[in-house]
Amino acid sequence: MNEKLTITALGPYIGAQVSNLDLTRPLSDAQFEQLYHALLRHQVLFLRDQAITPHQQRALAARFGDLHIHPVYPHAEGVEEIIVLDTHQDNPPDNDNWHTDVTFINTPPAVAILASKLLPESGGDTLWASGIAAYETLSAPIKTLLEGLHAEHDFKKSFQEYKYRRSEEEHQRWQAAVAKHPPVQHPVIRTHPVSGRKALFVNEGFTTRIVELSEKESHAVLELLYAHATKPEFQVRWRWQPNDVAIWDNRVTQHYANADYYPARRVMHRATVLGDKPF
Repeated sequence: MNEKLTITALGPYIGAQVSNLDLTRPLSDAQFEQLYHALLRHQVLFLRDQAITPHQQRALAARFGDLHIHPVYPHAEGVEEIIVLDTHQDNPPDNDNWHTDVTFINTPPAVAILASKLLPESGGDTLWASGIAAYETLSAPIKTLLEGLHAEHDFKKSFQEYKYRRSEEEHQRWQAAVAKHPPVQHPVIRTHPVSGRKALFVNEGFTTRIVELSEKESHAVLELLYAHATKPEFQVRWRWQPNDVAIWDNRVTQHYANADYYPARRVMHRATVLGDKPF
């Protein structure tokens, strides 16, 4: 049996398409190792025609590590580790900004796996950007400035209270999530724990300030970094088809779910693998 994966780069900085792999079946060690090395190198991987169930998606994600259970998003029936992102007329998109998933905890996710379940007729692409490319293309003086700085990441920046007032139960769940997730600090420049490569680790979705700088300095530096990190040069854009799967390294990327399809419906399933404390 040929277990060699075909990996086709989609750009010089980020993104690759993987074929000759069936994610509905348990991966052999050889297949998983190839997939993991490809992920480290390309930061986000895409596979077509993978009709995985929530249980299969959970099993695949568990190969990468322990799974995160989201404090506010709904989950697949009987599989609480699989988030259901179901956007439609009465549930507007909230991922149409550049963000890195769940950086509001001390050990932000290492890996995430997203599967398309129901797609609009057109639109709804997702874009990813490489934090490694963003860091490596900064000038030497800016790198020196950022080394040793820390940024605050806050759950409330993306999950604002007014969005969770549709019922008393929903509001209480939001309040509990806020109580459980006070703001945390992470280094502005992060070192990948496996590859050792450095990456920019701030994102507009959750980063509120750079702790060591004054408010105005922090604002100016963050605006510069947000604009730099999301340049088209550092991006890959994926046009979803039904049963596509994307796997990304959440430690060194950010992404943007284009909401151009709204108010049409779009349903995605996400598994999120816990990482380690950024350094």
